[in-house]
Amino acid sequence: MEEWEILSTDSKLEKLCALHTDLTDAEVQLLKHVASSLQMHADLTDSYMFIDCQIKDSEYAIVVAEAFPKSNDSVYENSVVGKIVFDTFEPGVFYSFRKGKKSQIRHAVTQEGHTVEQNVVPIKNAMQQVIGVLIQEKKVDVPVVYQDERQPPLFGQESIEYVLGDKNDEMPAISNLLMEIFLLTDDEDKLIYANPVGVKFITEMSRTEEIRNMNIIDLLPFLKTVYDQPEDVFVFDLTVDRKNLIVKKVRLRKKDRLTGTLLIIQDITELRTKEKELKMKSVVIQEIHHRVKNNLQTVASLVRLQMRKGVSEESKSYFEDTLNRISSIASVYELILAKENADDDDVNLIELTEKICSTMVLNELHKKVNLIIRPNGNKILTSSRKAVSIALIVNELVQNSIKHAFPADMAGEISVIFYSTQDFLELHISDNGVGIKKPKSSLGLEIVHNLVVNDLNGEFRYLPEDRGTHAVITFPVSPEVSIFYEKEDIDSGG
Repeated sequence: MEEWEILSTDSKLEKLCALHTDLTDAEVQLLKHVASSLQMHADLTDSYMFIDCQIKDSEYAIVVAEAFPKSNDSVYENSVVGKIVFDTFEPGVFYSFRKGKKSQIRHAVTQEGHTVEQNVVPIKNAMQQVIGVLIQEKKVDVPVVYQDERQPPLFGQESIEYVLGDKNDEMPAISNLLMEIFLLTDDEDKLIYANPVGVKFITEMSRTEEIRNMNIIDLLPFLKTVYDQPEDVFVFDLTVDRKNLIVKKVRLRKKDRLTGTLLIIQDITELRTKEKELKMKSVVIQEIHHRVKNNLQTVASLVRLQMRKGVSEESKSYFEDTLNRISSIASVYELILAKENADDDDVNLIELTEKICSTMVLNELHKKVNLIIRPNGNKILTSSRKAVSIALIVNELVQNSIKHAFPADMAGEISVIFYSTQDFLELHISDNGVGIKKPKSSLGLEIVHNLVVNDLNGEFRYLPEDRGTHAVITFPVSPEVSIFYEKEDIDSGG
């Protein structure tokens, strides 16, 4: 008997949560409060009550508390506290974990083979995050259906027997078509059936073709761990001879007598190999982003060095413009590298715009300019490729406003506003400065025009204003430009 098994209910719950979860002390106390009333609910409803918590860094869950009704006909013969719970066998539990919603299964089957009605309710903390699930299971009496031999068989029975194989000399057609390995052993663990994939697997792993009625442990010694598990239903991950396997064991019983064991084995070696390749690819992509960012910083340092060596006042502004452009592009890669997932190169346009604009305002501290950025409730994501184009566009237009809209000590305001319709995104950059009657041709405006037309497939224009300037960039929403969490769609009407 394990040490924790003799602990009190509260102590078991605390110890299991400390060993297997990342729950805080406050969250554990909340679970203890729920667990304190489990027995009362079990007796009141004649149901089996459980609390499951998700295991940290895992897709599995663990039973941390239970209460059985005082009944003679018990569904569970032994305590299941501390048992691992798998998604394959408890879909309702994991639905509630993922969705944070109640789930109900009217005919669930326990690992002991009893049919129960299962209700699952998520337990949430103060932040409305799911920290566990409360499970109620009530035994369902399934009536035995007797069939008159003179009557025809139940609908579809002959067809399903043909497909699965009803006689000893019939090979189940379904298992022949599946890539999973199906093995069936008798009550003495001797192999009595293997589908074609299974036969190939056993002969390769055991290096023998004499497999019929042989002890499965003698043929595949690594399965001893699986067979030694007392649970009737068990899932196990194995690595054997560079093969990654998921083994599902189901013990078959008839009137509580063991009649055999069914093994379903998935060879996920290729999947694991691809996962490793993807991880390596992620590392390479992240390294590329690092190098691009570092190279941009190197170029910026060279430009600053050239400026310190002395440039004319006429040329100085051109160097500063170049530095701002380099900084804008570098901002894209800084945001990507700040993410936990290296594969995700989508960039949040609102964050990008705030980063670019705040840098420019800080570089112009002598200017009395307020910067306003309005996302209008939108979370706008775009690919790194398009993000670089938008970064340069924002840089050029905001930079123009800072430089030319507010001469001398004139105070003012620059607004960067995002509007959206179902199909288009509009970026409005405006100021309340001195304004321009007709935009003059310049390198900056030429850059903006080319990027909008060629990279964004959009349109760039100025809107007439009584005061200041108002530039509008319109481009289509696409797989590379997506909008989420919109409070409302706003059409600029421009």
